[in-house]
Amino acid sequence: MKTLLILIGKTNDKHFAAGISEYVQRINHYMPFETVTIPELKNTKNITENQQKQAEGELIAKYLQPTDCVVLMDEHGKEYRSMEFARWLTQKQNTVRRLVFIIGGPYGFSQQVYDRADDMVSLSKMTFSHQMVRLIFTEQLYRACTIIRGEPYHLSLIHISEPTRLRCI
Repeated sequence: MKTLLILIGKTNDKHFAAGISEYVQRINHYMPFETVTIPELKNTKNITENQQKQAEGELIAKYLQPTDCVVLMDEHGKEYRSMEFARWLTQKQNTVRRLVFIIGGPYGFSQQVYDRADDMVSLSKMTFSHQMVRLIFTEQLYRACTIIRGEPYHLSLIHISEPTRLRCI
């Protein structure tokens, strides 16, 4: 199964971008995975939120194939524990050819995109920045891959100051 993550706008924070890049590389050890970044619209001050969502929806649609399983990362989606998400992903691996996750723009998705979606997933009831959602999502997808393979997953040591270290699990 091929997996695609469509993003609206680039990741501006270099720390988030580095983390996302690291998880994308790790995920590729388990499945073909790529990200597509759709550039942010220009002159959005001159259009309404609905017009912006509509324009973004048209750009998203260009990357979708009729047989894709489309999953929106949306606050109204289903929340999963990591083990549940891994089981969900396994089921998708066994039934679809291409799984497409979409993280929308600042106002969410157009009705056209909602209508095309096969599923919606929420990462939390809390609100995160779009930059942060990208990092959290790629980490959770990587975690699901390691769960599916029965592999232990531990993050590397993070250096705070010498000799103090914080270990994140």
